[in-house]
Amino acid sequence: MLTAYDYPTALAEDRAGIDSILVGDSLGMVVLGYQNTLPVTMEDMLHHARAVSRGAKYALLIGDMPFMSYQVSTEEAVRNAGRFLQEAGMEAVKLEGGRERVDAIRAIVGAGIPVMGHLGLTPQSVNQFGGFRPQGKSAAAAKRLLEDALLLEEAGCFAIVLESVPARLAQLISQRLSIPTVGIGAGAGCDGQVLVTHDLLGLFDRFTPRFVKKYADLHGEMQRAFSEYIADVQGRAFPATEHSVEMDDNEWQDLMKEVRK
Repeated sequence: MLTAYDYPTALAEDRAGIDSILVGDSLGMVVLGYQNTLPVTMEDMLHHARAVSRGAKYALLIGDMPFMSYQVSTEEAVRNAGRFLQEAGMEAVKLEGGRERVDAIRAIVGAGIPVMGHLGLTPQSVNQFGGFRPQGKSAAAAKRLLEDALLLEEAGCFAIVLESVPARLAQLISQRLSIPTVGIGAGAGCDGQVLVTHDLLGLFDRFTPRFVKKYADLHGEMQRAFSEYIADVQGRAFPATEHSVEMDDNEWQDLMKEVRK
């Protein structure tokens, strides 16, 4: 699984054969420039989800439910989850949290909407955690995460993202569940992996989590291309003849006759 927030990225990921695409609320940081995911709204998410759904035809499309779109009430959670499918072409939704989200998950699944869970470092709880910190490192915290995972499975989740948890814990959870786990900073023992595409491509230059493997440095390449463009324009090397539209000589001569009158 990879994230996507626009049509061309979704198209490229789909053609590459990615199994599932998450329209993540991480767009708040890597696309919209916020410090965290909390300011992202339902309208933001639906706007980007619609673009992704136009580009991807084969991957499973999952819409990330933003902060306060499912916490207020079960009814509101179901309504907002439904909007991802009805208005934005998504096929499932993802939401964060453990036992405190079981009622919302049951209701959303009961409405016929597939739900992916998300445990461990849940970015919408960043203030509660005191920052972007790994979770489940103590025996008590690890036991609670395992219990939460089992509760999410029982509530009807079809898969669970495990973020920034110890690799051995993620593997244990994966073995105990009958549904797939998707890891991000959770080791190789999960059933699948997810990365934020901007991190993978080296497009987000503010910081890079330690669990990210960069497969490209497109931020640096973009800066190089922009600098070269500026130099070419200032030096009048661009546009060259091959980049310009020309007029037929006879038509030009006719024009000159007219403007000289």
